Amino acid sequence: MCLGVPGEVVAVQDRDVATVSVAGVERQISISLLADEGVGVGDWVLVHVGFALSKIDEAEAKATLDQIEKLGQAWHDEFAAYKQSSIT
Repeated sequence: MCLGVPGEVVAVQDRDVATVSVAGVERQISISLLADEGVGVGDWVLVHVGFALSKIDEAEAKATLDQIEKLGQAWHDEFAAYKQSSIT
């Protein structure tokens, strides 16, 4: 299963790199696929394997995060691994 996770952009380093926060864990990702859309701080993006695939609105992001959390232990295991590789 492939899972795209909503992340909120908290910093933009340049046209290709941003820092996103997923449930309080920050990670640098590529925003190069969305370069023409003008990704900025406060935007929500759908992240998969380190790439922002699309911009989404905050309501969709929150609803998706709520649904992901309902996956139970699988989500918690994956999130623990995500936290270990975070930048903060």
